[in-house]
Amino acid sequence: MARPRRSWLFVPGADEAAHETATTCGADVLIQELEDFTPPELRPAARALARTLYDRWRAAGAIAAVRVNPLASGGDDDLAAVLAGQPDIVMMSKVAAPEDVRALDAASGGTVELVPNIESAAGLIRTFEIVRASPRVRAALVASEDMVADLGTARSRGGEELAYVRARFLVECRAAGVEAIDCPYTFSDVRGAAADTRYAKRLGYRAKSLVAPAHAAAINRVLTPQRAEIERARRIVVAFERARAAGRERAHVDGALIEVPIYAAAKRLLTNPNDP
Repeated sequence: MARPRRSWLFVPGADEAAHETATTCGADVLIQELEDFTPPELRPAARALARTLYDRWRAAGAIAAVRVNPLASGGDDDLAAVLAGQPDIVMMSKVAAPEDVRALDAASGGTVELVPNIESAAGLIRTFEIVRASPRVRAALVASEDMVADLGTARSRGGEELAYVRARFLVECRAAGVEAIDCPYTFSDVRGAAADTRYAKRLGYRAKSLVAPAHAAAINRVLTPQRAEIERARRIVVAFERARAAGRERAHVDGALIEVPIYAAAKRLLTNPNDP
């Protein structure tokens, strides 16, 4: 089974208590955040923690990631320190052009996975180019707070201000063949985080970022195929294969017409529920 990458938790880079809380919260990917969550004066201390921190997170069963600053704003120093800890994933904030990814590719070296973070209107409209700029990009993340600031609006629980951004970002990533990671729900209530994740899932997202460890379990539940979804997928596969064996081009399940794309999606779900 593929290792799940449903929930991506940003953790303050220098806060060792937060590192321990993250270890037990259940998030699939833990991200040492060296940008906004780590004041500049604390970044040297945060970088020094990288080597042992990533090992602890991996030992707890999580994927260990780091988010560095833009290269011209301290990201070079971030990379020089944290790569010694061999993170599984390197993310970079405020990516706005393919050149940013190519520079990160050159600066990071090796085979570590790269995940650009799109946080502006300029970056959004170039997402396809950005994620195709390096073969090491398997996923990309769309931001919330920086994005709404760039758009000149404000964050709301309903998220209407980001509806177009989230839909377009998903389409651009799908077209480029990389996984889209949804923006975090930046309010404290778990019920709201679950509702926001359900909305993202309806759009087609299979991964979501978060900033509150308490949201991890709810996000994982929503993004894990439920028994009803698995059972419906089985009915679709059986009905479609019977229809084709009888010479019919499609089947009917629960009042829906089942054609080849829906059948193929059901087969994928049954083959590996955790595979994006």
